[in-house]
Amino acid sequence: MDTAALRAAFTGPLIFPGDPGYDEARRIWNGMHDRRPALIARPLGAADASAAIRYASGAGLPVTVRGGGHNVAGTSIADEAVLIDLSLLREVTVDPEAETAEAGGGALLKDVDSATAPHDLGCPSGVVGHTGLAGLAIGGGYGWITRKWGLTCDHILGAEVVLADGSIVQASETEHQDLLWALRGSAGNFGVVTRFTLRLRPVGPILYRTALYPLKDAPAALRAFREFTVKQSDDLRVFGSFQFAGDGEAIPAELRGEPILELAVACSADVPESVAQSAEIYASVPPAAQAEETISYYDLQSKLNEAAPAGRRYFTKACYLTDLTDGVLERIVEAARANPSGLSSIDVEYLRGAITDVDPAGSAFPHREAPFFLAAWASWTDPAHDGENIAWSRGTVASLKEWHYEGSYANYAPEDDESAPAGDPRLPRVKHTYDPGNLFRGERHAAPADV
Repeated sequence: MDTAALRAAFTGPLIFPGDPGYDEARRIWNGMHDRRPALIARPLGAADASAAIRYASGAGLPVTVRGGGHNVAGTSIADEAVLIDLSLLREVTVDPEAETAEAGGGALLKDVDSATAPHDLGCPSGVVGHTGLAGLAIGGGYGWITRKWGLTCDHILGAEVVLADGSIVQASETEHQDLLWALRGSAGNFGVVTRFTLRLRPVGPILYRTALYPLKDAPAALRAFREFTVKQSDDLRVFGSFQFAGDGEAIPAELRGEPILELAVACSADVPESVAQSAEIYASVPPAAQAEETISYYDLQSKLNEAAPAGRRYFTKACYLTDLTDGVLERIVEAARANPSGLSSIDVEYLRGAITDVDPAGSAFPHREAPFFLAAWASWTDPAHDGENIAWSRGTVASLKEWHYEGSYANYAPEDDESAPAGDPRLPRVKHTYDPGNLFRGERHAAPADV
């Protein structure tokens, strides 16, 4: 298919270098990546995506796919590739009786939350609303209620996928089961998902507690957290974040602008046992400041939407940990003190719960048994400070190497990350079946295999 044939077949916008809006359209969330695709195609449906794929194949160009464009490594865009931008496919429709939703391949998490909230339903997902559903789900998907209900990828019931040859297939429990399995958590690129069918969960009011600790009290607070995980109900998620305190009125004067630990707890507000347990984590180490509120799941999902705006420079290195030993706590606090940017954070949480309740044969996600997760989120604005911020993120995770749990989380892997294992040996076979020429790029661990 040549350019003229593509223009005749494609109903959505096509943006080439030099066209008005090209520079705006090629921007992604992470301001570190400045790449120039050969074409930006914005499909209005699967048929458009098929036409763009056939054009790319005929022109000998690779294809990348952008949903939310939130991948830290910038894998949704590449120089001299065809970018299939799904941003016009964001519609979400809900069947409240079946507790399912149909979501366009370009849907953001906030689109799913907005559509499901009126029905007191939700799909477990990440914590920043402008993240793309597709990238998050195909890579796993941790969030506020994943300990209670499981990962985002566990809620993919089916998908409409446009393959490398331009054909359109339905991946489900009865058709293309191997493709559905791979879409559930492998982080691989096997085609363009233009629609997801999602399982939803009932969500009621959420009790959200936060507490702030000066760094001198952070080790004791995290030791209390460590002991708490032994008895923590699956209804609770505890999230620790080392960051610089703001200057709001709720922040004690002595903490403003200083590195602190924020320890947040979320649980069902209408489950008395969970409400009572959520207060226990703060009992042995009184915080410097504390707050609580009862909010909707939608409002909880919206809390961090302004915390990671598009255009900043981001680099993230993450790891799973076997335990929060005293040695781990000491090194995390050291890294928090050395944080070179007031916009960066070190996040730590306990996983498991419902994440481990899923039959591992039903998905390609590889790290269900990992107990603790840590991410060193570097965020800054000046390119002159790239080196020190990247080094800080890498160094934080490297300092914990003796406590690493096997593997890494693909959604947080930097572009040059080679630490993650190849994963399930079935993945290369699925890649070879659906994309034997490796037309779809951007992933690291699902290249074609010799089969």
